[in-house]
Amino acid sequence: MKSVLIASYDMEIGGVERSLASMLNNFDYENNRVDLILYNHTGPFLQYIPKDVNLLPQNRVYSTIRKGIREIACTGMPRIALARFRAKTMGKLGLKKGFDDTYQMQLMWRYCKKYFRKVEKKYDVAISYLWPHDFILDKVDARVKIAWIHTDYSKINPDRELDLKIWKRYDYIVAVSEECLNSFLKIYPTLEEKCRVIENITSPKFIKEMSLKNSEKIPFEEENFNLLSVARFSYAKGIDQGIEALRILKKKGYDDIKWYVVGYGGDEEEIKKLIEIYSLGSNFILLGKKENPYPFMKNCDLYVQPSRYEGKAVTVTEAQILGKPVLITNYPTASSQVKDGVDGIICELSPEGLADEIESLYNDRERLKKIERHCEKVEFSNQKELEKLYELF
Repeated sequence: MKSVLIASYDMEIGGVERSLASMLNNFDYENNRVDLILYNHTGPFLQYIPKDVNLLPQNRVYSTIRKGIREIACTGMPRIALARFRAKTMGKLGLKKGFDDTYQMQLMWRYCKKYFRKVEKKYDVAISYLWPHDFILDKVDARVKIAWIHTDYSKINPDRELDLKIWKRYDYIVAVSEECLNSFLKIYPTLEEKCRVIENITSPKFIKEMSLKNSEKIPFEEENFNLLSVARFSYAKGIDQGIEALRILKKKGYDDIKWYVVGYGGDEEEIKKLIEIYSLGSNFILLGKKENPYPFMKNCDLYVQPSRYEGKAVTVTEAQILGKPVLITNYPTASSQVKDGVDGIICELSPEGLADEIESLYNDRERLKKIERHCEKVEFSNQKELEKLYELF
């Protein structure tokens, strides 16, 4: 039996969290004992952690990673609050050097981790599932250490020198797609020997079962062309591009196109403001956070992923599992997700590109049906991907 530790932030609604839950539900527990560290024990996906996993008690200090500076200070941890304030201040200065918001996250870990206790137990394998990867590296004693990449690395701009120092100390680096790996290696070519591709694990049986559990009324009306996106409200996910695309379509007279979004996130107020500015309140509809998005996926006419960049979007595969036609923008890793014209459509990465393809599909329902029929025949289960992970153990 191998002793394995996996570390991540929380189990809130998101692609990384869904992929972690799916991996845990398909893990080999006959040969591995798995401990899970979540810095914060929050999120609806906590209920999907299997009983075979030993979820370690929440650590008060670790949980500060997901809390605001004032809250940390008010709960009796002034040194960590001060370290976080320093990271925030230096992070803003980093913007002038060309870094983005990820730099502040790097600094947060760099300044705060000295207050984090080391994990007492020794492990055969320790996996850091979400960047930044400082914790497993500095606070866990393990024979093999593995770090995950979930995003298109060419689209973020942390301090590359600081970042490389962390990555090079890992034994293995796992990317969720070939394109995701390629974008990473263009920046860090010296790390190629450490890198492997292991796709996000999908569980068609679970997704299909959940799609039948309608705990609330689905708002789609049969006479409308109902689009759906499931995403966090962030620049990367491009929900604003969807609003711009729907504005174009409404100007052309497509009043029966309704775009629904299941999600939440930091850009929510900006999204709401844009909907109001364009008077799209009755056509672009925010459904909020949903623990179970699958009934919405199952009942939409077209699933749309308007992202600016992705590693590999979990929600796109989930929609395909449910036999839905999917439309994604041509972000750099798009071709690893969809075979254009076969199991989905890839359009130009712009509001105009989205609008043009949505209009085309609206007027050619047989094309949609053809994609649906193909997806229904495909076996999306890929539990064998985990064999690649066990080889690293």
